[in-house]
Amino acid sequence: MELGKRDPVTGRTTTGHEWNGIEELDTPVPRVVLFFLSAAALFCVVYWILMPAWPLGWTYTKGLLGRSDRAAVTQAVEDAAAERGVWTDRVASLDYAEIQADPALMRSVKETGRTLFADNCAVCHGTEGTGGPGFPNLSAKAWLWGGSPDQIAETIRVGINAENADTRSSQMLAFGRDGILTRPQVNDVVAYVRSLSGLEPGAGSTPERIEAGREVFAANCVACHGDAGKGNREVGAPDLTDANWLYGSDVQSVFNTVHGGRQGHMPHWQNRLSPVDVKILALYVQSLGAKTP
Repeated sequence: MELGKRDPVTGRTTTGHEWNGIEELDTPVPRVVLFFLSAAALFCVVYWILMPAWPLGWTYTKGLLGRSDRAAVTQAVEDAAAERGVWTDRVASLDYAEIQADPALMRSVKETGRTLFADNCAVCHGTEGTGGPGFPNLSAKAWLWGGSPDQIAETIRVGINAENADTRSSQMLAFGRDGILTRPQVNDVVAYVRSLSGLEPGAGSTPERIEAGREVFAANCVACHGDAGKGNREVGAPDLTDANWLYGSDVQSVFNTVHGGRQGHMPHWQNRLSPVDVKILALYVQSLGAKTP
């Protein structure tokens, strides 16, 4: 094919390339493309002159405007901290009752508390604080160590079975595994414990077994859970008469708890959260599950 042949349809010359009878036109680059390429190149040159751009090994060109994203972010953080300090200083200086009596202050507490909870607690307790197997439902108000803001704050600060010197400590014995109770005794006390919260009796949970379980409970469990099974917040023993079960209420789950024991763990946050953040988080956790007026 000869170079420079003119296409009869468009009137343009061709490049001399042909693919299966299709000839390539010698079409120039559109001027709009050249315009935008030129504009982009000009913008780059201007940007390099005005803004930080080129690395120089140990430093970089600062630009005529002297702009710095790092400085801007640092300033934004400082401004946010100053704005936050307006109300966090009040939180630090007021007691829990005074804070809860101030609706405007509590709105700020709840907004920040939700963020603190999501960042530090939601991985175990869930985003809404409803918990899961082995992790308490904080919205149910079934507190193991007390549900007042100061009690919650202390739990957050020192943890449970944690490495903090002041940590809250509790453990349920492995009554079956360690041979404290025989298997029939474990089955009896499981039947009795489930009856305390009005659960449907499992297979083999006869009145005689429940009564035998009552005797086993009185001899082995009342020291922590109390004569009526209402629990003891001094040692973190749960109330066995309510509908909240930390590890499950079915027969097998309760059997596993009595037979193998339990030892929960919560890290202490004293070294990670500031005293004000602990106070905010305690107030937020205490408000979970409350009805909004």
